[in-house]
Amino acid sequence: MAIIVIGGHSRDVGKTSVVAGLIAALAEHHWTAFKITQYGHGICSRKGKACQCACATRDHSWAISEERDRSGESDTSRFLLAGAERAWWVRTEQGRLAEAMPTIYRKLSESENAIVESNSILKFLTPDLYLTVLNPATEDFKPSAREFLDLADAIILHDLEWSGRTAGWGTDLDSIERRRIFRIQPPNYVDRKMVQFVRASLPSSDRES
Repeated sequence: MAIIVIGGHSRDVGKTSVVAGLIAALAEHHWTAFKITQYGHGICSRKGKACQCACATRDHSWAISEERDRSGESDTSRFLLAGAERAWWVRTEQGRLAEAMPTIYRKLSESENAIVESNSILKFLTPDLYLTVLNPATEDFKPSAREFLDLADAIILHDLEWSGRTAGWGTDLDSIERRRIFRIQPPNYVDRKMVQFVRASLPSSDRES
């Protein structure tokens, strides 16, 4: 099986759109898609909302649910709408993804091929391909994205000038520019060259004949 991980340096930079675009463009791989969300203290992993118990108990530290709605109204629903065979939403407290990993490993083992929206999953598995989405217009740069930036096989970069908008990133921009870069202009998040790169990077047994 092949595993692709799609990360990004912040929220709302297009990670879900990239995942959905690759699922649609590479439908022959029969993807199982995962979205991993880590909440801060006081948010229930089961419900994704404020929790009266402050999620201090072990049984609220993580949850996983299968998406069945194909309306496209949620991120995981968009994965199904794009053509994923199955879609799973994993929610954990910050720093407690490890507790969900046995279940995630089991779901992965049941998949033909998998595509995962996450940065932190890289602490627990080595994918065949890791792509990360960067938007110079968004100053926030998550620690998990910075931690794994050097592992990225390619950068998906919003086609904007660097200018001074990334001054708060605290990241070596020269190292970014030395990597394979796919420049995107939303609403188009996936193009032919990116699809060709991803297809060529998958294990040989999963490539199109």
